[in-house]
Amino acid sequence: MTLSINIDENQNEIAKKSRSSFLYSFSLLPKEKNEAMNTIYAFCRKTDDIVDSGNEPVEAKFSKIQDWRNELEKAMLSGDSRFSLLNKLNVVKTKFNIPAEPFFDLIKGMEMDLKKSRYNTFGELAEYCFNVASTVGLMSIEVFGYSNQKTKDFAVNLGIALQLTNILRDIRQDAEFGRIYIPLEDMKKFGYTEDDLINMRYDERFVELMKYECERAKSYYSKADSCLTKDDKGFMFAARIMQHIYFRLLEKIEKKNYNVFAEKVRVSKFKKIYITLGVFLKYKLLYSSESETKFALNGK
Repeated sequence: MTLSINIDENQNEIAKKSRSSFLYSFSLLPKEKNEAMNTIYAFCRKTDDIVDSGNEPVEAKFSKIQDWRNELEKAMLSGDSRFSLLNKLNVVKTKFNIPAEPFFDLIKGMEMDLKKSRYNTFGELAEYCFNVASTVGLMSIEVFGYSNQKTKDFAVNLGIALQLTNILRDIRQDAEFGRIYIPLEDMKKFGYTEDDLINMRYDERFVELMKYECERAKSYYSKADSCLTKDDKGFMFAARIMQHIYFRLLEKIEKKNYNVFAEKVRVSKFKKIYITLGVFLKYKLLYSSESETKFALNGK
């Protein structure tokens, strides 16, 4: 089966169509880095779209994502994919010295959505979160720049935190598609069943389950914080913008007493802009000059 993607649509057009918080986070980067992140984002968006494309049979989606992987391999080996986006992605990868693994792991994560709709343990879910989210962080930090290897752990833990927050926000929408990301072992612990979730039963069992899951997400935000050294904070303002927006989302879920069935919890556009400008100014004033000097001295 031939993969059908609009090859005339460039990465900036893909970015403009999206309302993702991801875009707020790199909107204030220097032009070269902003364009690189637009390309990475477009790749992530297109990969996700293959898996979530309408009511096609799973077999057809598997065929398309295999084709996409093959084209990515061509782009990275010779810059000769039939998709201009993947060729541009290879230019970004080469320019910023990004390892190839995160790009292919992202595709692996999207394939997981085609293979399974339940996760028995948190270990299984953590693998999924790494593949679909931490990989994006590992790509991004190479564009942002860093001097301490612990920043990779920051990217991994923050990716898991963001994806867990996404999962908690989207429980209703996922259930409508028959998907349950909450680990079944956690649901069993609180006496909440798959049938309860599919039928969106909001009760004390669900509230206690959600408290537990929110605390886990918070623990990954804390782990991310602990891995980010002062030397690299100035480079990571874009990632920190994402962190602040999604942590705000988690707080809104808690304030609604975890009732994510009633309506989709959102952070307003105004609040996203407020957070973006606030974090950017803070990091520019407190960290950027010092970090850029050390980064230059280290020969990066």
